[in-house]
Amino acid sequence: MLSPQFKALYKKEFQSFFKTPLGYVFLVIFLFGLGYMAFEPGRGSFFLLREASLRSFFDYVPWMFIFLVPAVSMKLWADERKRGTVELLFSMPITVKIAVLAKFFAAWTFVGLAMSLTFPMIITVLILGRPDLKVIFLGYTSSMLLAGAMLSVGGFFSAMTKNQVVSFILTVATCFVLLMADSPPVLELVGTFAPRYVLNIFESLSMLGHFESMGKGVIRLSDLGYFAIMISFWSFSSVILLNENKSE
Repeated sequence: MLSPQFKALYKKEFQSFFKTPLGYVFLVIFLFGLGYMAFEPGRGSFFLLREASLRSFFDYVPWMFIFLVPAVSMKLWADERKRGTVELLFSMPITVKIAVLAKFFAAWTFVGLAMSLTFPMIITVLILGRPDLKVIFLGYTSSMLLAGAMLSVGGFFSAMTKNQVVSFILTVATCFVLLMADSPPVLELVGTFAPRYVLNIFESLSMLGHFESMGKGVIRLSDLGYFAIMISFWSFSSVILLNENKSE
C-alpha cells in the first residue's frame, strides 16, 4: 500500500508540470513532432509503407524521447537543490527512497499522458485497415519502458547537479550512448580498446535493441528484465547520491 508521503509528493510533482509552460510545451512539441515525422511524405512515412501499422510512429519515438524526456527529468532534483528546498523536503517524515520513487513515477505518468494523447493515430490505422493490435500494444509498452529508463538516468544526473542545463546535457549524452550501444560504429570504436567480452556486455546495454525487439510484437524476459534493471539501477544510484548529499 502506498504511503501518504508518497501520494502527497507524487501529486505535488505531477501537478508541477502544469504550473509552468514547460509541461504544455513538452506536450505540444511531442505530439506535433511525432505526428509530423510519422506522417510526413518522406522515406519511411506512414503513407509510403502502405500498411495499417504504427511502425513509422514507433521508429521515431526514441529520437523524440532522447531530447524531450531529459527536459522533463532535469528539474526533478536540480531545481530543488538550486532553491535549497531539498533540505526542507528531507526534514519532513519522508525517506529518500520514497521521494525518488514519487518524483520518478510522477514524471513517468506525465510522459504516459503524452503517449496516451497519440490515440488518434490508433484510430487512424483502425479506420484504414486491420492492424495487429498486439504489436501496437507492445509498441506503446516498450515506449513507456524506454521512457522509464531514460527518466531514471535523468533523475540521477538531476540529483548530481544544481544546474538543469548540465543535467539535461549529461542525460542526453548518456541516453544517446545507451541507445546506440549496439550500432556498428560504436562497437567498432569500443572494440579498438576493449576485449571481446566487454564488447558483448556493452552491446547488450543497447536501449534501442531491446526497444525494437518488443516493438516487433515479441515479448522476451530479457527485454523486460533489461528495462527493470536499468530503472532500478539508476533509481538506486539516485538514492545513494542523495543520501550522501543529505549527510554532508
